[in-house]
Amino acid sequence: MSPMSFKLVAVMACDEDALPLRSRIDAAADEAELEDVYDTERQVLYVAATRARDRLLVIGVKPGSEFLRDLSVTAQQ
Repeated sequence: MSPMSFKLVAVMACDEDALPLRSRIDAAADEAELEDVYDTERQVLYVAATRARDRLLVIGVKPGSEFLRDLSVTAQQ
């Protein structure tokens, strides 16, 4: 069974202070938990982005999330 997809997906708040979520980073007790936070937050962005069938809109304020470098997005104007 293929994953659910949508014609358009908008992913908002992809700025440095929101993704990964600062409160989750601050609450991490050790390096292993911090790594888990980063992995989970990155996976959530990836899943959201890969659900877009036709268009993907990613919005954030500068500076953008470090995770945006992981996405290979071609802007169409």
